[in-house]
Amino acid sequence: MNPVVRMDRTGCAIACVAAMMGMSHSDMKSLARSIGVTPEDNALWTSTLPIRRLLAYGGLQAGPEELPFTIWERLPDWALLSIKWKIQDGNPSWH
Repeated sequence: MNPVVRMDRTGCAIACVAAMMGMSHSDMKSLARSIGVTPEDNALWTSTLPIRRLLAYGGLQAGPEELPFTIWERLPDWALLSIKWKIQDGNPSWH
């Protein structure tokens, strides 16, 4: 997997899916917009639904639910981790 540089202030989910699918950020951003997922959408900061939609559109399937991180050895081969998150307005937010 090659790294993908996020080209917007927000939208790291788009860059993550681009890396997983072997696409450029600009191509993934265009694809994301075509299904209603935009870097400006606050749902990308608080919900896994937009990234799940992108993964499904690209033929990748996320697990049925989010799992708490416990130890590195228990991660599946493919995983997205929110490493810098906070509670904002009573909800988890990772931006």
